[in-house]
Amino acid sequence: MTARCVMVLGTTSGAGKSWLVTALCRYYARQGLKVVPFKAQNMSNNARVVANAGDREGEIGSAQYFQALAAKAEPEVRMNPLLLKPEADTRSQVVLLGEVSGELSAMPWRGRSEKVWPHIVAALDALRAENDVVVIEGAGSPAEINLHASDIVNMRVARHAQAQCLLVTDIDRGGAFAHLYGTWALLPPEERALIRGFVLNKFRGDPALLAPAPQMVYEMTGVPVVATLPMWWQHGLPEEDGVFDDRTHANGAITRTVAVIAYPRISNVDEFQPLKNVPGVRLIWARTPADCALVDWIVLPGSKASAADLDWLRAQGLDQTVAKHAAQGGAVLGICGGLQMLGEALIDPHGIDGNSPGLGLLPLVTVFEPHKIVCRTQAHFGTLTGPWAGLTGVIAGGYEIHHGQTMQHLGMAEQGQFAREVMPDLAWQNRNGNVLGCYLHGLFESPAVLNALFGAEAPSLERVFEGLADFLQIHVEPGVLDALIEKD
Repeated sequence: MTARCVMVLGTTSGAGKSWLVTALCRYYARQGLKVVPFKAQNMSNNARVVANAGDREGEIGSAQYFQALAAKAEPEVRMNPLLLKPEADTRSQVVLLGEVSGELSAMPWRGRSEKVWPHIVAALDALRAENDVVVIEGAGSPAEINLHASDIVNMRVARHAQAQCLLVTDIDRGGAFAHLYGTWALLPPEERALIRGFVLNKFRGDPALLAPAPQMVYEMTGVPVVATLPMWWQHGLPEEDGVFDDRTHANGAITRTVAVIAYPRISNVDEFQPLKNVPGVRLIWARTPADCALVDWIVLPGSKASAADLDWLRAQGLDQTVAKHAAQGGAVLGICGGLQMLGEALIDPHGIDGNSPGLGLLPLVTVFEPHKIVCRTQAHFGTLTGPWAGLTGVIAGGYEIHHGQTMQHLGMAEQGQFAREVMPDLAWQNRNGNVLGCYLHGLFESPAVLNALFGAEAPSLERVFEGLADFLQIHVEPGVLDALIEKD
C-alpha cells in the first residue's frame, strides 16, 4: 500500500466533514500528488453517475463525486462502495459498487455489515495501491457506542488504513469542546491514538475569545486544536450529504425568483447549487403554498419516492399552487421525479415506487420498471417555446437515475392531446410552452444552459475548489496538513 490516508471524522452529522474532505483533496492535489477521496458508506439521495467496471456506469454519493473532481481524479464507484438511498424512514435502497442490490436492500441494517465489509476493504486497498493520498470521510459520529460493533464507515476504516484523523465539530451549534472531548473519550485507546487534531468549524467572532479552552482540551486529551475555520456561507460548494441549506439565497439585485419544492424524499438537490450563485436569481426552498407566492418559476425536483412525495404535495395544498401557477402562465419545471409528477399518472406494476394520479400538467404516463436507468447523457434540446425558448438548440450534458419510463398518454393522444417532445425520450413541453419536464439531472451545471436561461454564469467548480484549498492554507496551523501525509 503506497498511499497515506487522511481521515475526517465529525462529532455530529453536518459538522463539516464533506466540505473539509473536498478542501483537503484539492490541497494535496495541487502539490502534484495523486489523490482520491473515499467514503465507505454514504446515506444520501444526492447521487451522481460515474464510471464502473468495464463500460458500465454506476452511482456514488454526490459528495464523493465533487471530492474526486477537487482531487483532479476521475470519479468512480470504488470511492463510495456502499450508498444507501432512503425511500422511507425505515427503508433504503442499497447500492453496492454502483449497482442496486436487491439482496442487501432486503436485509436488516446490522446484518449487512459483515456482508459488505470485504467489498469496502477491497475498494479502499485498491485505491491505496494506485495513489499517493486517500482522503477518507467518516459518517455521523465515530462515538455512537450502539453502532460501534457493526461499524464499517468510521473507526474500523481508520484502523484498517491506519489513517491520520482530524475530528471536526460545528462550533456554531454550541457545546463544541464537550463534543470533541466526549467523542474522544468514548473511543477505545487504540482509536484515540489515531486522532491527530481537532478542527473548530463555522466559528463567528474573535478566535482569541476561545482561550483557554483549546489548551484545556489539549491537556485532557493530548490532541491539539489545529484549526479554527470561520463561518463561510458563500464557498460555492453544494451542501453536505443529505443536507440542504434552508436559507433564501440571492446574489445581487433580484430579477428572478425560483421556488424549488422541498418534499420529504427530495433527491439530487446539489444540482441547484449554481442557482445560488447566478447574479439576480433568488432561490427558495418551498414547503408551503405561501413559500410560492410571487415567484417566477416553480421547480419540482427529483424524488426517491415520487408517489409518496406527490401525496405529501397534495397534503400541503401545493398541488393546487403548482396548477394555479401553470394556469396563469407561470414557468414550471419538473426534473426526473418532478417530471413524473407533472404527468397524468404514475403506474407501478412491480412495487417499485407506488401508484398515484399525477398533477395533469403534461399528457404523459410513467410506468416504473424493475431495471434502473443509470447513465451519463448529452443531448440537444429541440425547438422550445415560452419561458424555455432560450434552450432551443442548446447541448445539455448531465445524468439520468430513474426506474420510471415515461410516454405519451395513449387515450389523450387519440384525442389529439400530445406533449411536445423537445429532447428524444428525455424532455417534454406542454402546448402553451410554460411547463417543461425532463429526465436530465444537472441542467443548471451547464454554462450553456445558464447563459440561455439567465444570460449569466456561476463560478466554475475549479474556482470553488481552489478557494477551498486557499481557505485551509490560511486557517489551519502551519505544517499540520503536510505532517499528516509524512512517511513514518
